[in-house]
Amino acid sequence: MLEGALLKSIVSGVTVFPASMVSTDKEKTVCITGHRRSKIIPYKNNSELTYSAIRLMLYRYIDMAIEAGYESFISGLASGTDLWSAEYVIMKKHRNQNIKLLAVMPFLKHAEFMNNSDRSALAEVEKNADYLVTVNENPDICYGKHISANSSPTLYRDRNYYMVDHSSAVIAFVNNNDSQYSGTAQTLNYAYRNGRKIRSFSMDTISEIIEKSDSDIRVIGHKIALLENVFSNN
Repeated sequence: MLEGALLKSIVSGVTVFPASMVSTDKEKTVCITGHRRSKIIPYKNNSELTYSAIRLMLYRYIDMAIEAGYESFISGLASGTDLWSAEYVIMKKHRNQNIKLLAVMPFLKHAEFMNNSDRSALAEVEKNADYLVTVNENPDICYGKHISANSSPTLYRDRNYYMVDHSSAVIAFVNNNDSQYSGTAQTLNYAYRNGRKIRSFSMDTISEIIEKSDSDIRVIGHKIALLENVFSNN
């Protein structure tokens, strides 16, 4: 039950609720984590083909989760993986009323650090999410390496932990040789420690599929569509 929300998104004007006000059916919920677009190293410098292949793989993993009975998806609203996945979940929502999207922002001003294209995509995701929440209700706070009245070094971590705490499974896109200090690695390590089901794919996987498809996006899509459902395995 949601009551007394007063916060608004700075990009969409949508009401933002404190994360503590929203609960999920964990057994039917998946959170999605992965790298921002700026952190992805393209296959042979072909950015658009690489991004398209990653998106298709994310879509397939979301479809797999739905086929396995999951109904709710949590996005952390960062550029790249988070927004691509959220956009697809919204499309699935239009076809299946049981599908839900929980959009979780680390702090209200996080959109100020995005480019115009990502801000536009973020606004559409916020407008179409079932719930838009924040893990920190201070409207002035931003990420900072030191704790003060208006900064905190734990905002992204708190967002990542919240997503895992409210899910039973994680879909993850990971880079090659991913830093242990990245947000994706942090989320996955926390998920491992808490016994969550993790289904991930890497840039190595994407590069291999592109290579075997002669960089033809139609062939890439066909190969990805034929992948076995990874959520069918315990």
